[in-house]
Amino acid sequence: MSLNKVILIGNVGKDPTVKYFDSGNAVANFTVATTERGYTLSNGTEVPERTEWHNVVVNRERTQFVEKWVKKGSLVYVEGKLRTRTYDDQSGAKHYITEVYADRIEFYYTGKRPEAAESGSGGSNVAAQTQTTATPIQDYPFAAPPDVTDDLPF
Repeated sequence: MSLNKVILIGNVGKDPTVKYFDSGNAVANFTVATTERGYTLSNGTEVPERTEWHNVVVNRERTQFVEKWVKKGSLVYVEGKLRTRTYDDQSGAKHYITEVYADRIEFYYTGKRPEAAESGSGGSNVAAQTQTTATPIQDYPFAAPPDVTDDLPF
């Protein structure tokens, strides 16, 4: 028995790129950064913060959600599987690319207003809900990110 499953919670590194094909299918690609906090060992050795970048591939109906709502800086929950592909460059060297093929993608709110929503990119207001615990929001097409307005001064 085997299992190929990945769960990531991180920030989108750049606006997704979406490609449409003659068949009507579409695929979106973007990167997600996950960061492990730095810490100090009991002997005083400092272990620095470490950021990993993950290539995410989204297809089918999830592409529409990504194209409409996901922007640079969005905090997302991604669930999927790892796939590795190879290619040979012009000099004949073999390269390997590992990607997360997303089966599920959602916004992930921590109770803080996401920076991407505050920047006004894309013209849509994707303001965060005020919550005390981190909670995933349902994925498209079941629910779009909430359009919440509040009277907080920040």
